[in-house]
Amino acid sequence: MKKFTRGFILGTLTTLGAVAGSVAAFHKTVVKPIEEEENRFDENRRAATRKGRSSHQL
Repeated sequence: MKKFTRGFILGTLTTLGAVAGSVAAFHKTVVKPIEEEENRFDENRRAATRKGRSSHQL
């Protein structure tokens, strides 16, 4: 019974580690580039708004 319990705990920890690694890799390769692109679009939009407002000043 001792070997079974130790093996079960080790297998559970290994599985949890693999899942955590997969989630981290997915976030780094998929989610983070999308967020960076959205931030870049927002910065460009803000700059265009400032430029547009300043060009209409008297």
